[in-house]
Amino acid sequence: MQLNKNIIAQIQDIIAHAQQKAIRSVDFERVMMYWQIGKVIFEEEQQGEDRAVYGSFLIKSISETFQPQFGSGFSIRQLERYRQFYRMCPVLK
Repeated sequence: MQLNKNIIAQIQDIIAHAQQKAIRSVDFERVMMYWQIGKVIFEEEQQGEDRAVYGSFLIKSISETFQPQFGSGFSIRQLERYRQFYRMCPVLK
């Protein structure tokens, strides 16, 4: 008895489609995470009296807290990018 090649192709298509869908979902969630982090930073900065000084302190502190656990995605430069992303697209949701 031989396995039907159409079944194999059909299952391969299902797997490939599911993998692509999973990748898109992860990408979307990552973008939303960046935007939300930027929003939190931006909104917190707006409450500081001396925004420039406080903003530098805030981002540096967040980076020092999260970079050891989560890596370079929480470098000072990346956090500044997240804030800028939110500022450029304040209405993403």
